[in-house]
Amino acid sequence: MKIENTVAVVTGGASGLGEAVVRAVLQGGGKAAILDLNEDKGAALAAELGPAALFRKVDVTDEAALTSALEAASAALGAITLSVSCAGIAIAEKTLGRDGPHRLSSFSKVVDINLIGSFNLARLVAERMQHNAPNEDGERGLIVHTASIAAYEAQKGQPAYGASKGGVVGMVLPMARDLATLGIRVNALAPGLFLTPMLEGLPEEAQEALAKQPLFPKRLGRPSEIGQLVRFMVECPYLNGETIRLDGGIRLP
Repeated sequence: MKIENTVAVVTGGASGLGEAVVRAVLQGGGKAAILDLNEDKGAALAAELGPAALFRKVDVTDEAALTSALEAASAALGAITLSVSCAGIAIAEKTLGRDGPHRLSSFSKVVDINLIGSFNLARLVAERMQHNAPNEDGERGLIVHTASIAAYEAQKGQPAYGASKGGVVGMVLPMARDLATLGIRVNALAPGLFLTPMLEGLPEEAQEALAKQPLFPKRLGRPSEIGQLVRFMVECPYLNGETIRLDGGIRLP
C-alpha cells in the first residue's frame, strides 16, 4: 500500500505512540481517525492537523462505540485501509504482595484494554476492509497491534501487562492466517523504552538511568520512530504475520 492513499484508525491516538502514528500517516499524505478517551487532547490534535484528521471519543472495549467511530471515520475520510491499536494501560502489581494476592479486577482490566480491546478493533475493522477494492497485490488493508518487549521479558509486578502483551503477540500469526485470503495483513509492534508521557513524568535521574539500558543508541526511543516503523509496514507488502521489536537492542533484566 502507499502511505498517501492510507486511511487509518488509531486507538490511543491522542498522545504518545498513537499520536506519533497519526502524524506519520498525515505527513505521508494519508488521513487518520484519532480514537481515544481523552477528549481534550484528541479534539485539540484533530483541530491542529486539519480536515485529514478526525477525532472520536472511544472506549476500545465498547463494541457499539467502536462501531460508531469506524462508521464516522469511513464517512468522513473514506474506506479504512489501516488500523493501529495503541490504546493500553500498565500497572505495577505483584502476583502476591504485602497486601495479599494480585487483584483479579485489575488483572482483568489490563487484559480487557490491552488484549481484548486490540482484538475488538481488529475484528470490526477487518469486516470493513474485506469490502475494499484490492490493489495490484490483492491487498485490502493492514492491521497493526501494539505489543511490548514485556511480552518476552516482563519484570516484577508485570504479570497482567506481560500477559496482555504476550496475548497480542500470540494473536498476530493466527489472525494473519485468518485474513490472508481477504488480502489483509496483520503485524505487531513491540516497543522498548520510549519517551512517552508516562516516562516523561519520571524524574530526570530515572529517565537517565533507563536511557542507559539499550545497547545502542543510548537513549529512550522517540515516538516518531514508531511512526516510521508503521509507515514501513504499510509500504512493505511482504511483511505479514510478524512482531517487530523496536528497542535499541535492549533485553530487560
